[in-house]
Amino acid sequence: MSKMENVVTRFAPSPTGFMHVGNVRTAIFAWLWARKNNGTFILRIEDTDKRREVEGSIDHIKRTLKWLGIDWDQGPDVGGPFAPYIQSERMKQLGVYKKYADRLIKGGFAYADATTEEELNTYRKQAEESKKAFLFRERRPTNPPEWKPGIPLRFKVVDLKRTTWHDAVRGELTAGQEVLDDFILIKSDGFPTYNFAHLVDDIEMGVTHIIRGQEFISSMPNYIAVYEALNIKQPVYITAPPIMGEGGNKKMGKREGAKDTLDYMREGYLPEALFNFLAFLGWNPGGEQEIMSQEEIVTAFDIHKLQKAGAQFNDEKLAWMNKEHIRRLSTEDLKAKVKEFTEKTQLSKISDSVFDKLLPVMIEHVDTFGELREQVGNGEFDYVIHEPQITRDLIKTTDFIPGLISIVEKIEENVFIAENIKSAIWDFATEKGRGNVLWPMRYSLTGKEKSPDPFKVAFIIGKEETLKRLRNALSL
Repeated sequence: MSKMENVVTRFAPSPTGFMHVGNVRTAIFAWLWARKNNGTFILRIEDTDKRREVEGSIDHIKRTLKWLGIDWDQGPDVGGPFAPYIQSERMKQLGVYKKYADRLIKGGFAYADATTEEELNTYRKQAEESKKAFLFRERRPTNPPEWKPGIPLRFKVVDLKRTTWHDAVRGELTAGQEVLDDFILIKSDGFPTYNFAHLVDDIEMGVTHIIRGQEFISSMPNYIAVYEALNIKQPVYITAPPIMGEGGNKKMGKREGAKDTLDYMREGYLPEALFNFLAFLGWNPGGEQEIMSQEEIVTAFDIHKLQKAGAQFNDEKLAWMNKEHIRRLSTEDLKAKVKEFTEKTQLSKISDSVFDKLLPVMIEHVDTFGELREQVGNGEFDYVIHEPQITRDLIKTTDFIPGLISIVEKIEENVFIAENIKSAIWDFATEKGRGNVLWPMRYSLTGKEKSPDPFKVAFIIGKEETLKRLRNALSL
């Protein structure tokens, strides 16, 4: 496909209160393809099912996308030539849907349906008793009334045929005539159904590429029938592979451990890492590089490289990617992120100079900032804040602490860094037995059985505090 072609993609979620990673991955693919081709990305909210809508969900959707760095060219809060972009608000402007409904009626592809609910239930029951699928087209009225408000409008399947269409990922797809039926276009209350409204909105907004999950494949023949009846060019269809839960046996869902996307924000994952991870679920640019910035992914992205098979969600892989993206942060960004997750702890009281020295140690063995917050909450770094309480039985021996004190005293303050401290102490520790020297030093400085190596701890707390704690241990 030529980049000169005006690419328009859309993400049209329902505001049901839960932004599953599968939904977000669809948004990522649609956004990437628009950005790759200097096209237009539209955010449209499909809120016609008010029974399932959760208050605050629209803001939740926008917040999720913005956190991941996904912006939209047209949509809520941005506007555009086809505003409004919230479908319930669009439906107040019923003229656009009536325009397409009238075209279908005029072409013989739609009719008024005066069937009552009781009659429908009877038809369904008869089909069930006959062990057949219920198809309304088999009960189509021979002499339908003129369509007017209060009467539903149904699409009329004129050409019963096998439907074949091309999917950019799956190639040629086909379905038999048994899936075609006369579905409702306009309800009795005058509002269009989702199946009709989203088609009209896609047509009106000029959407050229529709990316969605495999659950929509079964509905494609009916959607295609509407495009053909209106004699309108169809968009490019792109079926994203399903995201499978751990183990790869089931499609990921709430029951399989799926979380709301913003839970990853609260757990301390970087948005760059989650974006990278989700983009690679079902797509790979080829080559060995896996850690990529958003800009690099845009450059490399190609819908034709999406895979057909399901992509397995892997928490360990996500954690690894997050760690790698943490390593990519500038010092200032890293400091800001660590402070964000420790701002309500005692560590917020330490000086900037001590914080700067502690920073590498804090992130050395964590994959997420949530893990860091947990470690801080468990007192992992309390030795930085106050002198530890130590006991004679755990220190084991103080025989070589005088030697340690003597060595530390000789190190100049301006070169009191971990490498120099280790260099000064190492031969002494080797001669006297490293366990006899380094364990008492570590315990004296931290009061913990597990901690960073004592040279790093001494550097973090400084020469004066190191000597003070060693002397305190000697007094035991």
